[in-house]
Amino acid sequence: MTAAATDCLIVQPIASSGIELLLQAGLVVHEALSTDFTELKPHLSTARAVITRNHGLSGEAIAAAPDLRVIAAHGTGTDRIDKDAASSRGIAVVNTPGTNAQSVAEHALGLIFACARAIPAADYAVRGDDWSFRDRPGPVELSGRTLGLIGFGHVARALVPMALGVGMQVVAVSDHATPGDMAALGVEFLTDADDLLAQSDVVSLHRVPGRAPVLDAARLTSMRPGAILVNTARGALLDEGALADALISGHLRAAALDAFAEEPLSAGSALLAVPNLILTPHMGGASPEAQNRTSLAVARAVLEALDLTLPLRCAAP
Repeated sequence: MTAAATDCLIVQPIASSGIELLLQAGLVVHEALSTDFTELKPHLSTARAVITRNHGLSGEAIAAAPDLRVIAAHGTGTDRIDKDAASSRGIAVVNTPGTNAQSVAEHALGLIFACARAIPAADYAVRGDDWSFRDRPGPVELSGRTLGLIGFGHVARALVPMALGVGMQVVAVSDHATPGDMAALGVEFLTDADDLLAQSDVVSLHRVPGRAPVLDAARLTSMRPGAILVNTARGALLDEGALADALISGHLRAAALDAFAEEPLSAGSALLAVPNLILTPHMGGASPEAQNRTSLAVARAVLEALDLTLPLRCAAP
């Protein structure tokens, strides 16, 4: 028996809750085994919808999908989707902002703590029977220090009460949020990123990338000596080579990255050998709770774009 033509191609794995919703609506769903174009191409040829994550969707892939009506990003980021190619065909590009914000914010907080308390290095020391580690200068308290947020979207807003609860002061810059938005959450509004860097002991990135890194070599050099940098947003926000230099020189105390310009990192990536740098595999939104919320949200977005009725059993998570 010939397999039914694919209606919705899922490029990277999503939680089963969203897949079940798509199936209930009558769509034929294919979950790709890899992101290789040769794997995707046969299913793109009939797909009306594509769901992708950080892989995005190239112009070549869009061109191979003559019936495509919607590209749905599982999460916030759409920067790796060729939006010009989609727009030229009238293909909708949708995302699911906010569904994983709590999970990413908790991950960012964990990375901040790991940097401030030197937790990975301390773990390594204990495993090497180096108990003298505790007597060396290293861990610092976060209470009383300033957290600077570059961007003030869903994740940054979720992170604010966590930081305030630790006793930190929070300042932020944003192209969209107003001083009133920030003041309502106990955050000081700043108009200039350079001013934020001068004031902040910890900097956390939460904005959409542009054509150039927000933190280039000059701005990394202008950060406070001994500051901490955390990026759980997008690798393009940061000059990774300049960050490596700032850590190797000792200008920055530590940094943690959950997003990279190249994903996955190559085996020879220079970042793997940088001291005081914590690396996690873009897992900020990978909690089961966040995965379930995002999967349902992206499935709903697809059904809406295809003008399909949501199944009656589709209750909000």
